[in-house]
Amino acid sequence: MKSTTENLSPTRVKLTIEVPFDEFKPALDKAYKSIGSQIQVPGFRRGKVPAAVVDQRVGRGVVLDEAINAALPDWYREALLETDLQPLGQPEIDLTKFADGEDIEITAEVDVRPEVELPDLTSVEVEVTAIEVGDSDVDEQLEALRERFATYTGVERAAAKGDQVTLSLAAAHKDGTVIEDATAEDLPYRVGGSEMLDGLDEAVTGLEPGSTATFATTLVGGELKDTEVDVTVTVTEVKQTELPELDEEFVQMASEFDTLEELRADLRERITRGKRMEQAAEARDLVLDELLSKVEVPLPETLVAEELAARRQQIEQQLAFSGVAFEQYLDDQEQTADEFEAELEKSVHDSIVSQFILDQIVKADEIGLDDNELTQHIMRRAQQSGEDPNSYIQHIMEHNHVPEMVSEVLRGKALASLVEGATVKDSTGAEIDLASLQADGSLKSETAEDDASDQD
Repeated sequence: MKSTTENLSPTRVKLTIEVPFDEFKPALDKAYKSIGSQIQVPGFRRGKVPAAVVDQRVGRGVVLDEAINAALPDWYREALLETDLQPLGQPEIDLTKFADGEDIEITAEVDVRPEVELPDLTSVEVEVTAIEVGDSDVDEQLEALRERFATYTGVERAAAKGDQVTLSLAAAHKDGTVIEDATAEDLPYRVGGSEMLDGLDEAVTGLEPGSTATFATTLVGGELKDTEVDVTVTVTEVKQTELPELDEEFVQMASEFDTLEELRADLRERITRGKRMEQAAEARDLVLDELLSKVEVPLPETLVAEELAARRQQIEQQLAFSGVAFEQYLDDQEQTADEFEAELEKSVHDSIVSQFILDQIVKADEIGLDDNELTQHIMRRAQQSGEDPNSYIQHIMEHNHVPEMVSEVLRGKALASLVEGATVKDSTGAEIDLASLQADGSLKSETAEDDASDQD
């Protein structure tokens, strides 16, 4: 078998496969055996019918057709390996020469990965937000910790900011018609904590248990979004929020530390690590955006069209599940239909180009992965999906998603190597060494210091 290629465009190739008839004979013999086992001929056992008799009964042409249809996929796969093509999607196959006893010729037109000319990756430079952790950040975390250990005591007084109340809501149109889908009973609400409806805090503040107030507002979700209504709120219970004192007794109860200073230092370090991870994520996005702006990659029209259709379908399914009309979604996003399409097309284009860039880096740098890396990635994906890990693994095995998972890990490693090789500075001009950043947001130098301290 001989294979040759002809570039029809930067993203489409014509593959010509020539097969001597002698190499076709095993497939032909197999076809005779298969058809012979399906027909009954007096004097012959099933599967033992001679080829000449099969020809008489069903015709040589039927056998040739079955044999060629069975052989084509194997020839195509062998030709891809021989020519080192990376197809995208299904080929358009044409049997250009096929006569009994003569050499066979097949052509296949298929979209392929374009060659990507990468710029000097060491020349990429981006600027990220500088890390700032102040006392107010630590105070906010301490306050959240106190709120986790808050106690609530019922009081017979008017509701005030910070109180936990139980209330009922009933919305009505301006003509007094009650809106059945806009009512709620025994709803917990913290006064001043999070504004559920515009005007609710003002209406609740000052109400004693059993008291009612009516206020005008605009609904913010559902089919009646932006509808002006009158809402009647009834407070059934008022509980006073009591936070524990921020002293050493509380610190020892709520943490593994003995003193407030130790707890504050730990919170500051945790906040810093979180901001480092945010900084790294920002750097990854910026480095990839910088590459996308420097690289021109032709894309197969079919691939783009298929991905656009898949993205649209995914969005439609999500909206249908949420009970949100597409027009309402556009209003929420403050977009026109044309702006939505333009943004979707850009997102699909950038996503595909990013994959091509990262895949080429994986190949050029010979980036590999071990079983542990793949297992950890699958477990993270299972955790993100909220599924049982065993069920998730069974699903990806049954649906052959393992190659997809492998690609995700390899692309992630390629992107990490890109970011580590780029120059990343923060807004103060300080250079950031992301190569020393570990998965928990700590730095390798800090880990080494901790290890040395433990040994001492």
